[in-house]
Amino acid sequence: MKEDANVDEKERDRLKGEKERWERETLGPTLEAMPERKERFETVSGREVDRLAGPWDLDGFDYQRDLGFPGEYPFTRGVHSTMYRGRQWTIRQFMGFGDPDESNKRLKFLIEQGAPGLNVAYDMPTIHGLDSDHALAHGEVGRDGVPCDSFEDMERLFEGIPLAKVSTSLVIAHPPIPSMYFALARKQGLDFTKLQGTFQNDTFCRDVAANVRVLPRRAELKLCTDVVEYCTLNVPRWYPISIVGYQIREKGCTAAQELAFTLSEGIDFVTSFLDRGLDIDSFGPRLTFMWNSHNDFFEEIAKFRAARRVWARIMKERFGAKDPRSMMVRFHTQTAGCSLTAQQPLNNIVRATIQALAAILGGTQSLHTDAFDEALALPTEESLKIAVRTQQILAEESGVANTVDPMGGSYYVEKLTADMEEEALDYIRRIDEMGGMLEAVEQGYVQREVARAAWRYQKDVESGKQVIVGVNKYVDEGEPPLELLKITQEMEDEQKARIARLKERRDGSKMIEALEKIREAAERGENLFETTMDAVEAYATLEEVWDVYRAHYGTFKESSVLVESV
Repeated sequence: MKEDANVDEKERDRLKGEKERWERETLGPTLEAMPERKERFETVSGREVDRLAGPWDLDGFDYQRDLGFPGEYPFTRGVHSTMYRGRQWTIRQFMGFGDPDESNKRLKFLIEQGAPGLNVAYDMPTIHGLDSDHALAHGEVGRDGVPCDSFEDMERLFEGIPLAKVSTSLVIAHPPIPSMYFALARKQGLDFTKLQGTFQNDTFCRDVAANVRVLPRRAELKLCTDVVEYCTLNVPRWYPISIVGYQIREKGCTAAQELAFTLSEGIDFVTSFLDRGLDIDSFGPRLTFMWNSHNDFFEEIAKFRAARRVWARIMKERFGAKDPRSMMVRFHTQTAGCSLTAQQPLNNIVRATIQALAAILGGTQSLHTDAFDEALALPTEESLKIAVRTQQILAEESGVANTVDPMGGSYYVEKLTADMEEEALDYIRRIDEMGGMLEAVEQGYVQREVARAAWRYQKDVESGKQVIVGVNKYVDEGEPPLELLKITQEMEDEQKARIARLKERRDGSKMIEALEKIREAAERGENLFETTMDAVEAYATLEEVWDVYRAHYGTFKESSVLVESV
Protein backbone atom coordinates (compact mmCIF):
# COMPACT_ATOMS: atom_id res chain seq x y z
CA MET A 1 0.00 0.00 0.00
CA LYS A 2 2.84 2.40 0.85
CA GLU A 3 4.52 1.75 -2.51
CA ASP A 4 1.21 2.27 -4.33
CA ALA A 5 0.68 5.57 -2.52
CA ASN A 6 4.16 6.73 -3.54
CA VAL A 7 3.49 5.76 -7.14
CA ASP A 8 0.22 7.70 -7.06
CA GLU A 9 2.01 10.75 -5.67
CA LYS A 10 4.67 10.57 -8.37
CA GLU A 11 2.01 10.22 -11.04
CA ARG A 12 0.14 13.25 -9.69
CA ASP A 13 3.37 15.28 -9.75
CA ARG A 14 3.97 14.20 -13.34
CA LEU A 15 0.42 15.19 -14.34
CA LYS A 16 0.81 18.55 -12.61
CA GLY A 17 3.85 19.13 -14.81
CA GLU A 18 1.87 18.09 -17.87
CA LYS A 19 -0.89 20.50 -16.87
CA GLU A 20 1.62 23.35 -16.64
CA ARG A 21 2.92 22.41 -20.12
CA TRP A 22 -0.65 22.38 -21.49
CA GLU A 23 -1.29 25.82 -19.97
CA ARG A 24 1.82 27.21 -21.72
CA GLU A 25 1.57 25.49 -25.07
CA THR A 26 -2.16 25.06 -25.69
CA LEU A 27 -4.23 27.13 -23.31
CA GLY A 28 -2.09 30.27 -23.42
CA PRO A 29 -2.38 30.86 -27.17
CA THR A 30 -6.11 30.15 -27.04
CA LEU A 31 -6.67 32.72 -24.29
CA GLU A 32 -4.67 35.30 -26.21
CA ALA A 33 -6.82 34.77 -29.28
CA MET A 34 -10.13 34.39 -27.45
CA PRO A 35 -10.37 35.40 -23.73
CA GLU A 36 -12.85 33.54 -21.55
CA ARG A 37 -16.35 34.93 -21.06
CA LYS A 38 -15.73 35.91 -17.42
CA GLU A 39 -12.76 36.72 -15.24
CA ARG A 40 -14.13 34.45 -12.51
CA PHE A 41 -16.54 31.54 -12.84
CA GLU A 42 -18.65 30.68 -9.78
CA THR A 43 -21.31 28.31 -8.61
CA VAL A 44 -24.70 29.67 -7.51
CA SER A 45 -23.26 29.72 -3.97
CA GLY A 46 -20.32 31.91 -5.03
CA ARG A 47 -17.72 29.13 -4.96
CA GLU A 48 -14.98 29.72 -7.56
CA VAL A 49 -14.89 27.10 -10.31
CA ASP A 50 -11.47 26.17 -11.70
CA ARG A 51 -11.00 25.88 -15.43
CA LEU A 52 -10.03 22.21 -15.38
CA ALA A 53 -10.18 19.50 -12.73
CA GLY A 54 -7.84 16.52 -12.65
CA PRO A 55 -5.97 14.09 -10.40
CA TRP A 56 -3.88 17.01 -9.10
CA ASP A 57 -7.03 18.21 -7.26
CA LEU A 58 -7.34 15.00 -5.26
CA ASP A 59 -4.23 14.90 -3.09
CA GLY A 60 -4.69 12.31 -0.37
CA PHE A 61 -7.78 10.86 -2.02
CA ASP A 62 -8.38 7.25 -1.06
CA TYR A 63 -11.03 5.33 -3.00
CA GLN A 64 -12.00 2.93 -0.23
CA ARG A 65 -12.01 5.57 2.50
CA ASP A 66 -13.59 8.45 0.61
CA LEU A 67 -15.83 6.68 -1.89
CA GLY A 68 -16.21 3.01 -1.15
CA PHE A 69 -18.94 0.98 -2.84
CA PRO A 70 -22.66 1.70 -3.04
CA GLY A 71 -24.51 0.41 0.00
CA GLU A 72 -21.34 0.42 2.11
CA TYR A 73 -19.74 2.92 4.48
CA PRO A 74 -19.24 5.84 3.99
CA PHE A 75 -22.09 5.64 1.45
CA THR A 76 -20.70 8.42 -0.77
CA ARG A 77 -21.85 6.47 -3.82
CA GLY A 78 -25.33 5.75 -2.48
CA VAL A 79 -27.14 3.96 0.32
CA HIS A 80 -28.24 0.98 -1.80
CA SER A 81 -25.96 -1.37 -3.70
CA THR A 82 -28.16 -1.38 -6.83
CA MET A 83 -29.74 2.09 -6.43
CA TYR A 84 -32.29 2.67 -9.23
CA ARG A 85 -31.47 -0.60 -11.01
CA GLY A 86 -33.32 -2.28 -8.15
CA ARG A 87 -35.99 0.29 -7.35
CA GLN A 88 -36.57 3.73 -8.80
CA TRP A 89 -36.94 6.75 -6.56
CA THR A 90 -40.45 7.45 -5.26
CA ILE A 91 -42.37 10.23 -6.98
CA ARG A 92 -43.65 12.14 -3.95
CA GLN A 93 -45.40 15.39 -4.87
CA PHE A 94 -46.09 17.95 -2.12
CA MET A 95 -49.85 18.58 -2.07
CA GLY A 96 -52.57 20.26 -0.05
CA PHE A 97 -55.07 23.04 -0.69
CA GLY A 98 -58.65 24.18 -0.21
CA ASP A 99 -60.22 21.75 2.19
CA PRO A 100 -59.78 18.04 3.05
CA ASP A 101 -62.26 16.96 0.38
CA GLU A 102 -60.51 18.82 -2.45
CA SER A 103 -57.12 17.61 -1.23
CA ASN A 104 -58.43 14.04 -1.11
CA LYS A 105 -59.36 14.31 -4.79
CA ARG A 106 -55.89 15.62 -5.59
CA LEU A 107 -54.20 12.75 -3.70
CA LYS A 108 -56.23 10.25 -5.70
CA PHE A 109 -55.36 12.11 -8.92
CA LEU A 110 -51.66 11.80 -8.11
CA ILE A 111 -51.98 8.07 -7.45
CA GLU A 112 -53.77 7.67 -10.81
CA GLN A 113 -50.96 9.56 -12.56
CA GLY A 114 -48.30 7.20 -11.23
CA ALA A 115 -47.12 9.24 -8.23
CA PRO A 116 -47.80 6.88 -5.32
CA GLY A 117 -45.82 8.70 -2.62
CA LEU A 118 -48.33 10.86 -0.75
CA ASN A 119 -46.90 14.10 0.63
CA VAL A 120 -49.36 16.32 2.48
CA ALA A 121 -48.85 20.05 3.03
CA TYR A 122 -50.85 21.81 5.76
CA ASP A 123 -51.97 25.43 5.72
CA MET A 124 -50.48 28.13 7.93
CA PRO A 125 -53.23 28.16 10.59
CA THR A 126 -52.81 24.39 11.04
CA ILE A 127 -49.01 24.71 11.27
CA HIS A 128 -49.47 27.41 13.94
CA GLY A 129 -51.86 25.25 15.96
CA LEU A 130 -54.93 27.34 15.15
CA ASP A 131 -58.37 26.21 14.00
CA SER A 132 -59.81 27.60 10.79
CA ASP A 133 -62.33 29.70 12.75
CA HIS A 134 -59.64 31.58 14.70
CA ALA A 135 -59.53 35.31 13.91
CA LEU A 136 -55.88 35.06 12.80
CA ALA A 137 -56.78 32.32 10.29
CA HIS A 138 -59.11 34.54 8.26
CA GLY A 139 -58.04 34.61 4.63
CA GLU A 140 -55.37 31.93 5.18
CA VAL A 141 -57.46 28.75 5.32
CA GLY A 142 -56.49 26.31 2.58
CA ARG A 143 -54.41 28.90 0.71
CA ASP A 144 -51.04 27.15 0.97
CA GLY A 145 -51.96 23.71 2.28
CA VAL A 146 -54.87 21.71 3.60
CA PRO A 147 -56.59 22.72 6.86
CA CYS A 148 -56.84 19.96 9.44
CA ASP A 149 -58.87 21.18 12.40
CA SER A 150 -59.85 17.81 13.82
CA PHE A 151 -59.72 14.05 13.48
CA GLU A 152 -62.79 14.40 11.26
CA ASP A 153 -60.70 16.36 8.75
CA MET A 154 -58.04 13.63 8.74
CA GLU A 155 -60.79 11.12 7.97
CA ARG A 156 -61.99 13.30 5.07
CA LEU A 157 -58.45 13.80 3.77
CA PHE A 158 -57.75 10.06 3.45
CA GLU A 159 -61.25 8.82 2.63
CA GLY A 160 -60.99 5.89 0.22
CA ILE A 161 -57.20 5.70 0.46
CA PRO A 162 -55.99 2.44 2.08
CA LEU A 163 -53.37 3.51 4.63
CA ALA A 164 -51.94 -0.01 4.75
CA LYS A 165 -51.01 0.19 1.06
CA VAL A 166 -49.52 3.66 0.76
CA SER A 167 -46.47 5.49 2.04
CA THR A 168 -47.55 8.85 3.45
CA SER A 169 -45.47 11.89 4.34
CA LEU A 170 -47.05 14.52 6.60
CA VAL A 171 -45.17 17.80 6.43
CA ILE A 172 -45.77 19.03 9.95
CA ALA A 173 -44.15 18.80 13.38
CA HIS A 174 -45.21 17.74 16.89
CA PRO A 175 -47.85 15.23 18.07
CA PRO A 176 -51.31 16.59 17.12
CA ILE A 177 -51.45 15.95 13.35
CA PRO A 178 -49.30 12.76 13.44
CA SER A 179 -51.53 11.42 16.23
CA MET A 180 -54.60 12.04 14.06
CA TYR A 181 -53.05 9.94 11.28
CA PHE A 182 -52.28 7.07 13.64
CA ALA A 183 -55.73 7.41 15.21
CA LEU A 184 -57.18 6.92 11.74
CA ALA A 185 -55.02 3.84 11.25
CA ARG A 186 -56.22 2.55 14.63
CA LYS A 187 -59.86 3.20 13.64
CA GLN A 188 -59.26 1.17 10.46
CA GLY A 189 -57.91 -1.68 12.59
CA LEU A 190 -54.45 -1.56 11.03
CA ASP A 191 -51.30 -3.08 12.49
CA PHE A 192 -49.02 -0.18 13.48
CA THR A 193 -45.94 -2.30 12.88
CA LYS A 194 -46.77 -2.36 9.16
CA LEU A 195 -47.52 1.33 8.59
CA GLN A 196 -45.06 3.17 6.34
CA GLY A 197 -44.42 6.87 6.00
CA THR A 198 -42.68 9.94 7.33
CA PHE A 199 -43.39 12.87 9.63
CA GLN A 200 -41.33 15.95 8.89
CA ASN A 201 -41.29 16.83 12.60
CA ASP A 202 -38.30 19.20 12.28
CA THR A 203 -38.59 22.15 14.64
CA PHE A 204 -35.46 23.91 13.38
CA CYS A 205 -36.52 24.22 9.75
CA ARG A 206 -39.86 25.73 10.83
CA ASP A 207 -38.04 28.11 13.13
CA VAL A 208 -35.04 29.44 11.20
CA ALA A 209 -36.44 29.27 7.69
CA ALA A 210 -40.21 29.63 7.91
CA ASN A 211 -40.43 31.79 11.06
CA VAL A 212 -42.98 29.35 12.46
CA ARG A 213 -42.72 29.05 16.22
CA VAL A 214 -45.55 28.22 18.59
CA LEU A 215 -43.80 27.21 21.82
CA PRO A 216 -40.35 28.03 23.24
CA ARG A 217 -37.65 26.22 21.27
CA ARG A 218 -36.76 23.68 23.96
CA ALA A 219 -40.42 22.76 24.42
CA GLU A 220 -40.79 22.20 20.68
CA LEU A 221 -37.68 19.98 20.71
CA LYS A 222 -39.23 18.01 23.56
CA LEU A 223 -42.44 17.43 21.57
CA CYS A 224 -40.42 16.47 18.49
CA THR A 225 -38.64 13.89 20.65
CA ASP A 226 -42.02 12.60 21.90
CA VAL A 227 -42.97 11.76 18.31
CA VAL A 228 -39.68 9.99 17.64
CA GLU A 229 -39.86 7.99 20.87
CA TYR A 230 -43.46 6.90 20.23
CA CYS A 231 -42.72 5.80 16.66
CA THR A 232 -39.48 4.03 17.63
CA LEU A 233 -41.32 1.96 20.22
CA ASN A 234 -44.63 1.42 18.41
CA VAL A 235 -44.39 2.08 14.66
CA PRO A 236 -41.01 0.58 13.68
CA ARG A 237 -41.31 1.05 9.90
CA TRP A 238 -42.20 4.73 10.19
CA TYR A 239 -39.69 7.55 9.70
CA PRO A 240 -40.54 9.84 12.65
CA ILE A 241 -38.44 12.79 11.54
CA SER A 242 -37.16 14.29 8.33
CA ILE A 243 -34.22 16.57 9.08
CA VAL A 244 -34.79 19.39 6.65
CA GLY A 245 -32.41 21.62 4.74
CA TYR A 246 -34.93 22.58 2.08
CA GLN A 247 -36.54 25.60 3.76
CA ILE A 248 -33.28 27.13 4.93
CA ARG A 249 -31.99 26.97 1.36
CA GLU A 250 -35.20 28.62 0.21
CA LYS A 251 -34.42 31.46 2.61
CA GLY A 252 -31.16 32.10 0.77
CA CYS A 253 -28.27 30.13 2.25
CA THR A 254 -25.54 28.52 0.17
CA ALA A 255 -25.32 24.82 -0.65
CA ALA A 256 -22.57 24.26 1.94
CA GLN A 257 -24.56 26.15 4.58
CA GLU A 258 -27.64 24.04 3.82
CA LEU A 259 -25.50 20.94 4.30
CA ALA A 260 -23.81 22.14 7.49
CA PHE A 261 -26.83 23.60 9.24
CA THR A 262 -28.97 20.57 8.45
CA LEU A 263 -26.39 18.10 9.75
CA SER A 264 -25.94 20.28 12.85
CA GLU A 265 -29.70 20.05 13.37
CA GLY A 266 -29.32 16.31 13.07
CA ILE A 267 -26.65 16.27 15.77
CA ASP A 268 -28.96 18.16 18.16
CA PHE A 269 -31.85 15.85 17.36
CA VAL A 270 -29.79 12.70 17.89
CA THR A 271 -28.50 14.09 21.20
CA SER A 272 -32.07 14.79 22.34
CA PHE A 273 -33.20 11.28 21.39
CA LEU A 274 -30.25 9.73 23.22
CA ASP A 275 -31.00 11.87 26.28
CA ARG A 276 -34.53 10.41 26.21
CA GLY A 277 -32.93 6.99 26.69
CA LEU A 278 -33.33 5.67 23.15
CA ASP A 279 -30.59 3.50 21.66
CA ILE A 280 -28.76 5.00 18.69
CA ASP A 281 -29.39 1.91 16.56
CA SER A 282 -33.08 1.78 17.47
CA PHE A 283 -33.92 5.16 15.90
CA GLY A 284 -30.85 5.78 13.71
CA PRO A 285 -32.09 3.66 10.79
CA ARG A 286 -35.35 5.65 10.74
CA LEU A 287 -33.84 9.12 10.37
CA THR A 288 -34.39 10.79 7.02
CA PHE A 289 -33.34 14.07 5.46
CA MET A 290 -34.86 16.51 2.99
CA TRP A 291 -32.74 18.62 0.66
CA ASN A 292 -33.26 21.42 -1.82
CA SER A 293 -32.03 20.93 -5.38
CA HIS A 294 -31.06 24.35 -6.74
CA ASN A 295 -29.86 25.53 -10.12
CA ASP A 296 -26.14 24.68 -10.02
CA PHE A 297 -26.17 21.13 -11.34
CA PHE A 298 -22.75 19.89 -10.17
CA GLU A 299 -22.78 21.76 -6.87
CA GLU A 300 -26.03 20.09 -5.88
CA ILE A 301 -24.77 16.61 -6.81
CA ALA A 302 -21.65 17.22 -4.71
CA LYS A 303 -23.78 18.39 -1.78
CA PHE A 304 -25.84 15.19 -1.76
CA ARG A 305 -22.73 13.02 -1.93
CA ALA A 306 -20.94 14.98 0.81
CA ALA A 307 -24.03 14.72 3.03
CA ARG A 308 -23.87 10.94 2.98
CA ARG A 309 -20.16 10.83 3.76
CA VAL A 310 -20.20 13.42 6.56
CA TRP A 311 -23.29 12.02 8.29
CA ALA A 312 -21.98 8.45 8.13
CA ARG A 313 -18.83 9.52 9.94
CA ILE A 314 -20.76 11.59 12.50
CA MET A 315 -23.02 8.67 13.39
CA LYS A 316 -20.18 6.16 13.54
CA GLU A 317 -17.40 8.22 15.13
CA ARG A 318 -19.30 10.71 17.30
CA PHE A 319 -22.33 8.70 18.35
CA GLY A 320 -20.96 5.16 18.17
CA ALA A 321 -23.59 3.71 15.87
CA LYS A 322 -22.94 0.06 15.02
CA ASP A 323 -25.76 -0.67 12.56
CA PRO A 324 -24.73 0.54 9.07
CA ARG A 325 -28.35 1.59 8.47
CA SER A 326 -27.94 4.18 11.24
CA MET A 327 -25.15 5.80 9.22
CA MET A 328 -27.15 6.22 6.01
CA VAL A 329 -28.58 9.47 4.71
CA ARG A 330 -31.87 8.50 3.13
CA PHE A 331 -33.35 11.62 1.66
CA HIS A 332 -36.21 13.29 -0.12
CA THR A 333 -35.50 16.13 -2.55
CA GLN A 334 -37.66 18.99 -3.71
CA THR A 335 -36.65 21.18 -6.61
CA ALA A 336 -35.99 24.79 -5.63
CA GLY A 337 -39.17 26.79 -5.26
CA CYS A 338 -37.11 29.95 -4.82
CA SER A 339 -35.71 29.49 -8.35
CA LEU A 340 -39.16 29.58 -9.98
CA THR A 341 -40.07 32.77 -11.81
CA ALA A 342 -43.42 34.42 -12.37
CA GLN A 343 -42.03 35.76 -15.65
CA GLN A 344 -42.02 33.28 -18.54
CA PRO A 345 -43.29 30.53 -16.20
CA LEU A 346 -42.91 27.73 -18.75
CA ASN A 347 -39.14 28.14 -18.31
CA ASN A 348 -39.69 26.62 -14.87
CA ILE A 349 -40.26 23.22 -16.49
CA VAL A 350 -36.65 23.28 -17.68
CA ARG A 351 -35.38 24.48 -14.29
CA ALA A 352 -37.23 21.71 -12.46
CA THR A 353 -35.93 19.11 -14.92
CA ILE A 354 -32.28 20.11 -14.39
CA GLN A 355 -32.74 20.23 -10.63
CA ALA A 356 -34.51 16.85 -10.61
CA LEU A 357 -31.71 15.32 -12.66
CA ALA A 358 -29.15 16.61 -10.14
CA ALA A 359 -31.14 15.00 -7.31
CA ILE A 360 -31.29 11.69 -9.18
CA LEU A 361 -27.58 11.68 -9.98
CA GLY A 362 -27.02 12.64 -6.35
CA GLY A 363 -28.86 9.52 -5.18
CA THR A 364 -32.22 10.74 -3.84
CA GLN A 365 -34.76 8.23 -2.49
CA SER A 366 -37.82 10.31 -3.33
CA LEU A 367 -38.45 13.45 -5.31
CA HIS A 368 -40.88 16.33 -5.76
CA THR A 369 -40.67 18.39 -8.94
CA ASP A 370 -42.14 21.88 -8.71
CA ALA A 371 -44.91 22.73 -11.15
CA PHE A 372 -44.25 25.56 -13.59
CA ASP A 373 -46.99 27.82 -12.16
CA GLU A 374 -45.98 27.60 -8.49
CA ALA A 375 -44.37 31.05 -8.46
CA LEU A 376 -47.91 32.37 -8.99
CA ALA A 377 -50.23 29.93 -7.21
CA LEU A 378 -50.64 26.36 -6.08
CA PRO A 379 -50.47 24.04 -9.10
CA THR A 380 -53.37 23.12 -11.33
CA GLU A 381 -53.94 19.50 -12.31
CA GLU A 382 -52.37 20.17 -15.69
CA SER A 383 -49.16 21.74 -14.33
CA LEU A 384 -48.94 19.03 -11.68
CA LYS A 385 -49.24 16.32 -14.34
CA ILE A 386 -46.33 17.87 -16.26
CA ALA A 387 -44.25 17.85 -13.05
CA VAL A 388 -45.00 14.15 -12.56
CA ARG A 389 -44.31 13.33 -16.22
CA THR A 390 -40.95 15.12 -15.93
CA GLN A 391 -39.85 12.54 -13.37
CA GLN A 392 -41.32 9.66 -15.33
CA ILE A 393 -39.45 10.69 -18.49
CA LEU A 394 -36.21 10.97 -16.52
CA ALA A 395 -36.84 7.51 -15.03
CA GLU A 396 -38.01 5.71 -18.15
CA GLU A 397 -36.37 7.45 -21.12
CA SER A 398 -33.11 9.16 -20.14
CA GLY A 399 -31.01 6.15 -19.08
CA VAL A 400 -29.82 7.88 -15.88
CA ALA A 401 -31.30 5.12 -13.74
CA ASN A 402 -29.36 2.35 -15.48
CA THR A 403 -26.06 2.59 -13.59
CA VAL A 404 -25.11 3.31 -9.99
CA ASP A 405 -23.52 6.69 -9.23
CA PRO A 406 -22.46 7.64 -12.76
CA MET A 407 -20.90 10.85 -11.39
CA GLY A 408 -18.48 8.92 -9.19
CA GLY A 409 -14.87 9.42 -10.24
CA SER A 410 -15.47 12.71 -12.05
CA TYR A 411 -12.51 14.84 -11.01
CA TYR A 412 -14.70 17.93 -10.82
CA VAL A 413 -17.48 16.27 -8.84
CA GLU A 414 -15.06 14.58 -6.41
CA LYS A 415 -13.22 17.88 -5.87
CA LEU A 416 -16.52 19.70 -5.28
CA THR A 417 -17.64 16.95 -2.90
CA ALA A 418 -14.43 17.23 -0.88
CA ASP A 419 -14.64 21.03 -0.81
CA MET A 420 -18.28 20.88 0.29
CA GLU A 421 -17.36 18.45 3.04
CA GLU A 422 -14.52 20.66 4.26
CA GLU A 423 -16.65 23.82 4.38
CA ALA A 424 -19.54 22.02 6.08
CA LEU A 425 -17.26 20.53 8.74
CA ASP A 426 -15.86 23.98 9.47
CA TYR A 427 -19.39 25.30 10.09
CA ILE A 428 -20.25 22.25 12.22
CA ARG A 429 -17.14 22.83 14.36
CA ARG A 430 -18.15 26.45 14.92
CA ILE A 431 -21.68 25.45 15.88
CA ASP A 432 -20.35 22.75 18.22
CA GLU A 433 -18.24 25.41 19.95
CA MET A 434 -21.39 27.48 20.53
CA GLY A 435 -23.06 24.52 22.23
CA GLY A 436 -24.99 23.07 19.31
CA MET A 437 -27.56 24.14 16.76
CA LEU A 438 -30.19 25.27 19.23
CA GLU A 439 -27.70 27.62 20.90
CA ALA A 440 -26.47 28.86 17.52
CA VAL A 441 -30.04 29.68 16.53
CA GLU A 442 -30.80 31.38 19.83
CA GLN A 443 -27.65 33.49 19.45
CA GLY A 444 -28.77 34.49 15.95
CA TYR A 445 -25.65 33.05 14.31
CA VAL A 446 -27.47 30.87 11.78
CA GLN A 447 -29.94 33.62 10.88
CA ARG A 448 -27.09 36.08 10.24
CA GLU A 449 -25.18 33.64 8.03
CA VAL A 450 -28.29 32.90 5.97
CA ALA A 451 -29.20 36.57 5.66
CA ARG A 452 -25.70 37.49 4.45
CA ALA A 453 -25.76 34.74 1.81
CA ALA A 454 -29.24 35.74 0.65
CA TRP A 455 -28.20 39.39 0.40
CA ARG A 456 -25.12 38.53 -1.68
CA TYR A 457 -27.18 36.41 -4.07
CA GLN A 458 -29.87 39.07 -4.47
CA LYS A 459 -27.26 41.74 -5.19
CA ASP A 460 -25.81 39.48 -7.90
CA VAL A 461 -29.27 39.04 -9.46
CA GLU A 462 -30.00 42.76 -9.41
CA SER A 463 -26.61 43.62 -10.91
CA GLY A 464 -27.04 41.01 -13.64
CA LYS A 465 -24.01 39.03 -12.49
CA GLN A 466 -26.33 36.12 -11.68
CA VAL A 467 -28.47 35.63 -14.77
CA ILE A 468 -32.11 34.63 -14.35
CA VAL A 469 -33.54 33.96 -17.79
CA GLY A 470 -36.72 35.92 -18.35
CA VAL A 471 -36.10 38.15 -15.33
CA ASN A 472 -32.86 40.07 -15.88
CA LYS A 473 -31.96 38.75 -19.34
CA TYR A 474 -33.99 37.65 -22.38
CA VAL A 475 -37.00 39.50 -21.00
CA ASP A 476 -40.39 39.44 -22.76
CA GLU A 477 -43.10 42.06 -22.52
CA GLY A 478 -46.82 41.40 -22.41
CA GLU A 479 -46.87 37.71 -21.51
CA PRO A 480 -50.26 35.98 -21.83
CA PRO A 481 -51.97 35.19 -18.49
CA LEU A 482 -52.01 31.67 -17.12
CA GLU A 483 -55.05 29.83 -15.84
CA LEU A 484 -54.34 29.53 -12.11
CA LEU A 485 -55.81 27.51 -9.27
CA LYS A 486 -58.21 29.60 -7.16
CA ILE A 487 -59.09 28.94 -3.53
CA THR A 488 -62.54 30.34 -2.84
CA GLN A 489 -63.77 32.06 0.30
CA GLU A 490 -66.70 29.61 0.27
CA MET A 491 -64.27 26.76 1.05
CA GLU A 492 -62.99 28.65 4.09
CA ASP A 493 -66.51 29.49 5.27
CA GLU A 494 -67.60 25.86 4.99
CA GLN A 495 -64.51 24.68 6.87
CA LYS A 496 -65.40 27.05 9.73
CA ALA A 497 -69.00 25.80 9.72
CA ARG A 498 -67.79 22.21 10.01
CA ILE A 499 -65.94 23.05 13.23
CA ALA A 500 -69.13 24.49 14.73
CA ARG A 501 -71.13 21.38 13.75
CA LEU A 502 -68.43 19.09 15.17
CA LYS A 503 -68.46 20.89 18.52
CA GLU A 504 -72.26 20.56 18.72
CA ARG A 505 -72.36 16.80 18.25
CA ARG A 506 -69.22 15.53 20.01
CA ASP A 507 -69.19 14.26 23.60
CA GLY A 508 -67.94 17.39 25.34
CA SER A 509 -67.25 15.80 28.70
CA LYS A 510 -65.19 13.01 27.13
CA MET A 511 -63.22 15.57 25.16
CA ILE A 512 -62.52 17.74 28.23
CA GLU A 513 -61.40 14.69 30.19
CA ALA A 514 -58.99 13.73 27.41
CA LEU A 515 -57.51 17.24 27.32
CA GLU A 516 -57.04 17.13 31.09
CA LYS A 517 -55.02 13.94 30.71
CA ILE A 518 -52.66 15.74 28.33
CA ARG A 519 -52.24 18.51 30.90
CA GLU A 520 -51.51 15.98 33.67
CA ALA A 521 -49.00 14.12 31.48
CA ALA A 522 -47.27 17.40 30.66
CA GLU A 523 -47.04 18.25 34.36
CA ARG A 524 -45.32 14.90 34.95
CA GLY A 525 -42.92 15.49 32.04
CA GLU A 526 -44.22 12.45 30.13
CA ASN A 527 -44.41 11.72 26.43
CA LEU A 528 -47.59 13.43 25.18
CA PHE A 529 -48.17 11.42 22.01
CA GLU A 530 -50.55 8.77 23.37
CA THR A 531 -52.64 11.21 25.41
CA THR A 532 -52.80 13.55 22.41
CA MET A 533 -54.03 10.67 20.25
CA ASP A 534 -56.76 9.91 22.81
CA ALA A 535 -57.81 13.57 22.76
CA VAL A 536 -58.07 13.84 18.98
CA GLU A 537 -60.05 10.58 18.94
CA ALA A 538 -62.45 12.35 21.31
CA TYR A 539 -62.64 15.07 18.61
CA ALA A 540 -60.77 17.74 20.49
CA THR A 541 -59.82 20.25 17.81
CA LEU A 542 -56.25 21.03 16.84
CA GLU A 543 -56.35 24.40 18.57
CA GLU A 544 -57.80 22.94 21.76
CA VAL A 545 -54.90 20.49 21.99
CA TRP A 546 -52.35 23.21 21.24
CA ASP A 547 -53.96 25.44 23.87
CA VAL A 548 -53.11 22.80 26.49
CA TYR A 549 -49.51 22.81 25.24
CA ARG A 550 -49.40 26.61 25.27
CA ALA A 551 -50.81 26.79 28.78
CA HIS A 552 -48.11 24.44 30.07
CA TYR A 553 -45.04 25.45 28.07
CA GLY A 554 -45.79 29.09 27.29
CA THR A 555 -45.47 30.69 23.87
CA PHE A 556 -42.47 31.67 21.81
CA LYS A 557 -41.10 35.18 22.34
CA GLU A 558 -39.37 36.59 19.28
CA SER A 559 -36.10 38.47 19.49
CA SER A 560 -34.59 40.58 16.71
CA VAL A 561 -31.45 39.47 14.87
CA LEU A 562 -29.55 42.36 13.29
CA VAL A 563 -27.40 41.76 10.23
CA GLU A 564 -24.92 44.31 8.99
CA SER A 565 -25.02 45.09 5.28
CA VAL A 566 -22.67 43.08 3.09
